[in-house]
Amino acid sequence: MKEYRTITSIAGPLVFVEKTEPVGYMELVNIILDDGTIKRGQVLDTSEKLVAIQVFETTAGIDTHSRIRFTGEVIKMPVSKEILGRILSGSGEPLDGGPEIVPEKRLDITGASINPYARDNPSEFIQTGISTIDGMNTLVRGQKLPIFSGSGLPHNDLALQIARQAKVLGAEEAFAVIFVAMGITAEEAQHFMNDFERTGALERAVVFLNLADDPAIERLITPKLALTAAEYLAFEHNMHVLVILTDMTNYCEALRQIGAAREEVPGRRGYPGYMYTDLASIYERAGRIRGKTGSITQIPILTMPGDDITHPISDLTGYITEGQFVISRELHRRGIYPPVNVLPSLSRLMNSGIGSGKTREDHKAVSDQLYAVYAEGKDLRGLVAIVGKESLSDRDKTFLEFADAFEDRFVRQGHEEDRSIEDTLELGWNLLAALPEDQLTRIDRKLIEKYHPAHGAKQTEEQVPAAS
Repeated sequence: MKEYRTITSIAGPLVFVEKTEPVGYMELVNIILDDGTIKRGQVLDTSEKLVAIQVFETTAGIDTHSRIRFTGEVIKMPVSKEILGRILSGSGEPLDGGPEIVPEKRLDITGASINPYARDNPSEFIQTGISTIDGMNTLVRGQKLPIFSGSGLPHNDLALQIARQAKVLGAEEAFAVIFVAMGITAEEAQHFMNDFERTGALERAVVFLNLADDPAIERLITPKLALTAAEYLAFEHNMHVLVILTDMTNYCEALRQIGAAREEVPGRRGYPGYMYTDLASIYERAGRIRGKTGSITQIPILTMPGDDITHPISDLTGYITEGQFVISRELHRRGIYPPVNVLPSLSRLMNSGIGSGKTREDHKAVSDQLYAVYAEGKDLRGLVAIVGKESLSDRDKTFLEFADAFEDRFVRQGHEEDRSIEDTLELGWNLLAALPEDQLTRIDRKLIEKYHPAHGAKQTEEQVPAAS
């Protein structure tokens, strides 16, 4: 195998080599230092005269005398069913003190896009045990539904709770969670590992941890390694896999850092112009394939710089994915957990995963009614700040009180509280019972008579014989 000593320059994580043999994009490279140490890299760009190599570790120690050896291979993820229950680094190496993974296969981490014709429509409800998600913005198997958050907000706690509690109702099917943390601190990594081990969720999970002090280039391959593992479990072992990616903002910052090192022409706010395509190559690996049992569902988490939902990362993510959960700083300041703001949140596939035979026949109607009344109640808070509560009509006061009760009883729940969809819907009905029935304009009369607490109480009284 040929070796080259033609390094011309080193810029950040990049090494530039000239006068080489023809090499392939993404080809693995060994960089041999003078003391015999070997560092790994990957071909990022190639032309007739120059090859750009991105180094997975630091470039410290590499100089123009270092030798370059092209391996002719691309990065592959060693996969087997034994990866369940393991904690791995961002490059796929064991971090839990366990043995090396003995692979059944080694798969190319770039994967293959799912042919749109072969995609099956997501239609099965995933219960997360969180009312604001299950009741108002339902997650459906095979969907990609991101969480838009801000710095300092408890999105990681929410992600851990989803990872612990997510399940498909009425099905004895193999279910796994792949939890991917990118650019996190050592303290956060320890928190994640402790939580998975404490709750026993690690038994059905694979955890990938890329720390903040790890090379930026490793951060770019971490989600691809994780999704390769997810595809293997889903489409070769018929498992239903939930992939949680946190934090995609750190991933995009790594993209920007590498782009700057390559001296690329920057796009919006300095991010590379191909960021949309790059994010799509990750998000579009979620879904179902017609004729196959397994599925991949994605929950990417991103922290919006300055809580700006129009920031390029959240903006592009919103174009590619099928809705979003929005974490509210206002609710968080008031001590409400999980602080999910249901008004700007959306699940575009919700209607496919709810209703009779999936959740309950009244689900859509209750969700719409809760949304409408809460939205009006929140608007009235602004009016109260101007004219005072005394100026409101009795109806408006009822709606205003409903908004407070909705946040305090429906949105708020414990970190360990796992509500069934029936509990969530009953809680919704109990809140709506505070309103006059003629205000329940989004719910069919038959559903009111069947599920409204007042009518339920009347039916119970009729069934119990009167005391003599």
